[in-house]
Amino acid sequence: MLLELLSDALPEENTLPKSFYDTKKIISGLGLSYEKVHVCPNECILYRKDLADAEICPKCNLSRWKYNSDDVECRKKIPAKILRWFPLIPRLQRLFVSPKTACSMIWHEVGRTKDGLLRHPADSFAWKDFDCQYPDFACDARNVRLGLATDGFNPFKTMAISHSTWPVILIPYNLPPWMCMKQPNFILSLLIPGPKGPGMNLDVYMQTLVEELKELWEIGVKTFDACKKESFQMRAAIMWTINDFPAYANLSGWSTRGQYACPCCGFEIGSKWLCYGRKFCYMCHRRWLEPDHKWRYNKRDFDGTQEFRAPPDLPSGAFSLRQMEYHGVGDWSPWKKRSILFTLPYWQHSVLRHNLDVMHIEKNVCDNIIGMLLQLEGKSKDNDKARYDLVDMNIRSQLHPKMHPSKGKQYFPRACYQMTSKEKETFLEVLKTIKAPDEYLSNISRCVQVKEHKISGLKSYDCHLLMQEFLPIAMKGCLPDKVSLAISDLCCFFKELCGKVLNESNLEHLEHQVALTLCQLEQIFPPSFFTVMVHLVIHLAHEARVGGPVHYRWMYPIERFLLTLKSFVRNRAHPEGSIAEGYLAHECLIFCSRYLSRVETHFNQFARNDDSCFVENVSVLNPRGRPLGRKKQVGFNVKKRKRASRISLDKKALVQAHRYVLFNSNNVDHFRKAHTDLIKRQNRRLSPYEVDKIHSKEFPDWFRERVARLEEQDSTLVTNDIKWLARGPLEIVRRYSGYIVNGVRFHTKTRERCLKTQNSGIVVTVKTLSYASSRDKNPKEGEIHYYGALTDIIQLDYSGKYKAILFKCDWVDINRGCKIDNFGMTLVNFNYLQHTGNDICDDPFVFASQAKKVFYVENKTQNGWLVVVHAKIRDVYDMGDEQSNGTDQGNEQVLQEINHNDLIRPEADDSDDIIEVTIPMENILPHNKDDNYIDDDESDADFF
Repeated sequence: MLLELLSDALPEENTLPKSFYDTKKIISGLGLSYEKVHVCPNECILYRKDLADAEICPKCNLSRWKYNSDDVECRKKIPAKILRWFPLIPRLQRLFVSPKTACSMIWHEVGRTKDGLLRHPADSFAWKDFDCQYPDFACDARNVRLGLATDGFNPFKTMAISHSTWPVILIPYNLPPWMCMKQPNFILSLLIPGPKGPGMNLDVYMQTLVEELKELWEIGVKTFDACKKESFQMRAAIMWTINDFPAYANLSGWSTRGQYACPCCGFEIGSKWLCYGRKFCYMCHRRWLEPDHKWRYNKRDFDGTQEFRAPPDLPSGAFSLRQMEYHGVGDWSPWKKRSILFTLPYWQHSVLRHNLDVMHIEKNVCDNIIGMLLQLEGKSKDNDKARYDLVDMNIRSQLHPKMHPSKGKQYFPRACYQMTSKEKETFLEVLKTIKAPDEYLSNISRCVQVKEHKISGLKSYDCHLLMQEFLPIAMKGCLPDKVSLAISDLCCFFKELCGKVLNESNLEHLEHQVALTLCQLEQIFPPSFFTVMVHLVIHLAHEARVGGPVHYRWMYPIERFLLTLKSFVRNRAHPEGSIAEGYLAHECLIFCSRYLSRVETHFNQFARNDDSCFVENVSVLNPRGRPLGRKKQVGFNVKKRKRASRISLDKKALVQAHRYVLFNSNNVDHFRKAHTDLIKRQNRRLSPYEVDKIHSKEFPDWFRERVARLEEQDSTLVTNDIKWLARGPLEIVRRYSGYIVNGVRFHTKTRERCLKTQNSGIVVTVKTLSYASSRDKNPKEGEIHYYGALTDIIQLDYSGKYKAILFKCDWVDINRGCKIDNFGMTLVNFNYLQHTGNDICDDPFVFASQAKKVFYVENKTQNGWLVVVHAKIRDVYDMGDEQSNGTDQGNEQVLQEINHNDLIRPEADDSDDIIEVTIPMENILPHNKDDNYIDDDESDADFF
């Protein structure tokens, strides 16, 4: 009906398809189609090739078709299970059909900065090693490197329905960072039907994809390159897989449960069975210390044994194949299958085949820590059974159950990591009152229940922010310093690991640092805390060295893509069919949008914080940026803030703003030096501080008069820029309440008063002379960080010739109002300001382009001091310019010795808040497990 209506609206000779069927034929000609492959209900085989006409599975003798409720085959033969296969080859060829994407497919070779830092997978050791092994593949930059990702999701909005659909997604890594991990460039290859996940039978479904990958590796496909206007033989290879930890087992074939749960350590892992907890723990991190480290000899503070083993070697592909031959594949071996990916000729030689997912590891570690600190029921790893395991292992007698002297009841001494009720309230109050900047997509306060002493409903991204930003701040003053420092070191590790730019030398330091951190935690937390997900942290820094930045190898973008696929479901009876048809329409729109120029589509629309007012030859007097609010008399009269208001700036503020423009304009440097020399000649006894103060006060008037005299003399020093600057700005200025510059959103304090976000924090780093006082004759020159809060945004107008955007701020005094605590955090106090702005020599303004964003977190235990947190900016990438070429340096780790007396908090044990024993030890039967037993029925709670 709609096609007929559109056809009538267009000219008579239009070629619009007459039906939906004709439309599908056109789309399929572009390679936008998929094929249905029937699958055995028991996932034994695919009905294709020689088995295409088979009616019964040759392995399990089960019919190919569905049966009705009476176990009678339906009249119309309906396949029991359908795999939807989206051919990969035409979709890769389509990347080179459009000039926009074809030119980007060689960015990794021609556009990448090659300075030794890790910004892209092309900078990684795995990429370079692959090039060395296969130079014939590497010689053409257009050959495609792919990442393979898979995970299960429930396609229904009601989670009460148990259904797991598994897509297999491919990511082309040839593209630049701003395109690589974006959904329009993801390729859906397989859609595996539910309601149950494929498990170890995933290889059955991947046969079609692996056959394509073999063809793309061994032969290649003739492809037209729209960028170079020529055809070439395109080849492709899988670099690695991206998956959560349970899916790691499905793809690799190694069981991620039980005694040998860590695939990186393999058979050499040092796991211990907890008799009362009835699960394995992994307290073996002393193996990564130096051979002569004193902690290797320490029995008392660890698991009761000494540790002299070297760290295990990471298994190569060839070594894994030899293990399968020696130990076999099956129920009593960690190897449950030989992965179908080993049929690819290059797979066993890859140095990084499967990635550990930082997203899920970070979430599990965060959940473990929060559960331990708050003693959350069902989530805390410190319970009765955990304490009884300490008794069984004969370690940490201070934490064994004891008899209360006054109440006559058995109780557990309060451990050093357990908070009191008052401390829990303080801890949760910090998290409840946090106002994060606009760039952060999380609202943690919704999960916090202060009175109930609970925090629940945390998503993966919430845990990400807690671990990297907020947890160390909230812990301050709530726990002993030794515990807080150890947890803060772990948080610092994750923060540095997840950086957009990595340095190999820093990663080597991180490898050493995280081993020490985990050993410190082993001395603090009980063995039950160290699940396999906590143990996997030890391997993350090495994987970053091999594979490059984490954000190309974690599950965040994949999970967002799964949400997009979920939105395609229209028919709840056939969710996979709905997803397949919806994805084809989505794919068609993406393909067409690449041929539309100067047209905004869903796939090329500007980001929320985009600087739309782009101008060429950007400078401080020709700024790029976008004021916030609506324009006057444009569109509908919606209730939004007016973009700008015109005000008359008072004379003092006008002089301060104009002076800042002059002092930061390169054209005026000659005049500034001349004025300074003049002041020194007139009074040689002035100190440098006094010279600067007189220079600051008198320069604008002197500059105006000096330029006027030179202009009368027709001096060549007076350029057009100098003339306009000397005349000064107009008294009428524009005032804004919000401004976006360099992809960063800023609000004034007045604007954000009723908002849940904080966008007024500013830091400016300058190279300047610092005076201790007015009598200081030896100022220090260096980089100084000035922290402030944005109070006003104005636009100076130099008679219409130039316009300068200035931020007016309350600046903290860097001497009295700024300090660094023992956790390495920067604290500021706005009760101590650099100046009030009332004196004409005060300097409250900065250019908008100079400002970087921070936000402040209040901890009531600090008495007016706020913790400074540098905001992370989305969709801003470091391409190796001079300004952003540096990488963050980690804080120096301070080892804290944990003594016996540090394990408990006797001062926090009072009669009203004791931890009573709920289940006597004699009522729990210890469960001894044979050392060779592999627990495949372990709860999934440790994985999610």
